[in-house]
Amino acid sequence: MPIFVILIVFSLSFYLYYKIKYVRSKKPMEQKWISAKSSMALGSFVFFFAINQFFIHRSTVSLIVGIVLLLVGAGSIWAGYRAHRYYFPLAVKEAEETK
Repeated sequence: MPIFVILIVFSLSFYLYYKIKYVRSKKPMEQKWISAKSSMALGSFVFFFAINQFFIHRSTVSLIVGIVLLLVGAGSIWAGYRAHRYYFPLAVKEAEETK
């Protein structure tokens, strides 16, 4: 399905964007916040790759690998979301203090 290929490319693009932004940032809480966003982007990449795997190949091995990747991607998205919720107020506070 071409929609999943587009989502895979966007997810990978956002992951690379956030990693470059992470390296360029100097503030520690802002780095953790950006790292959480990059974790969500990488998780969505793996998640969409797993869903795409279900449509391309129809073998038992592909199904098992797809399920494992689906769970890993969903777990990474969930962990990144929780870290994002935790670090966002701290990054805002850090930005206000440095002004």
